[in-house]
Amino acid sequence: MIPFEEALGITQQFARTRGTEQVYLFNALGRTLAENIYADISMPPFNKSAMDGYACRKSDMKNLLQVIEEIPAGSIPTRIIGKNQCSRIMTGAMVPGGADVIIMKEDIEITSNEYIRCNSDTLKDNICYEGEDVKKGDQVLRIGDVILPAHIAILASVGSDRPLVYLNPAVAIISTGDELVEPEETPGVSKIRNSNGYQLWAQVQQLGIKPDYLGIVSDDEESLHEILSKAIDKYDVTIISGGVSVGDFDFVPKILNQLNVHIPVHGMDVRPGKHQLFGERANHFIFGMPGNPVSSFVQFEVLVRPFLDALMGKTAEQSFLTLPLGEDYNRKNGNQMIFVPVTFTKQTIVKPLEYHGSAHIHSYIFAKGIMEIPKGTLTMKKGDYVRVRPL
Repeated sequence: MIPFEEALGITQQFARTRGTEQVYLFNALGRTLAENIYADISMPPFNKSAMDGYACRKSDMKNLLQVIEEIPAGSIPTRIIGKNQCSRIMTGAMVPGGADVIIMKEDIEITSNEYIRCNSDTLKDNICYEGEDVKKGDQVLRIGDVILPAHIAILASVGSDRPLVYLNPAVAIISTGDELVEPEETPGVSKIRNSNGYQLWAQVQQLGIKPDYLGIVSDDEESLHEILSKAIDKYDVTIISGGVSVGDFDFVPKILNQLNVHIPVHGMDVRPGKHQLFGERANHFIFGMPGNPVSSFVQFEVLVRPFLDALMGKTAEQSFLTLPLGEDYNRKNGNQMIFVPVTFTKQTIVKPLEYHGSAHIHSYIFAKGIMEIPKGTLTMKKGDYVRVRPL
């Protein structure tokens, strides 16, 4: 058994991006940028009105002003503002030359069809100045940024309609076990529904990857050899749940050895998930997940997710929160690092959830994070700071 931190470091050494492609903006959400993005124009590209109102000179605001023009958004002003003149202007329209303030529509009195008077002492100029947000040539996004809705707006505004992004890995999900049936089936005696396969599929999907679910495989060597051989050849990453422990029917490690898969990680000094497996062959990767639902859920979050993030080119480190514990926490045995489901109070205080062991996936329904309890730690007091991985 090796420490979890060592296993995480080993897997990350193998994590490399798989190439790049250009995608249309409508397909870019959730992808990772493989290029820096620079503004091709300033934003705003011209001095524009922040309000519906009247453009004039500050020095004339208290005078009777002649309306000389109307400027809708998208049009170019044709008149320069002179003494005691103004132009009616719409939000987003170009400010005419000579004007240095926009009087809000609500702050004027119309004296005739051609004249207005300001009835406010406003000091704001209500003008968005050229380049005050971004100047032409400024870097607006960087390599490794995960594209979110706000990024889509930035890409569109600088004309990057087909950004260069890293390829998503091709991922396969496999479940093993003679005891498993699919969710639509009613389990017979000694059978259970397959939850791991669908759980792992959802966790991968949450990263923006569309995995292939290859179904349930029986606990026999021939079936496992056939499907693992095909999966390793076809997919960048194969995630298989069950069959990785030390039981008589846990054939996955044996089959992987037969397929010349190098296995640098098999067994970690951690709970849940101590029999977690990681293998590699010719830049194709295999994660052997424990069969218990909580073990596979937690080990995906703490070990597989960072690996897939790195394959997708994400440069941001996995986020952790350091927060105070809301109550004493005790355990009988400190011989392993453990992961515990927690929630947060409104005051962002960590509260451990009731947890019965690695088959108790219901404990994670209300979990907002996973708390780490270091090896050797038996007691943590209320108010002690703990490290939590948000979910």
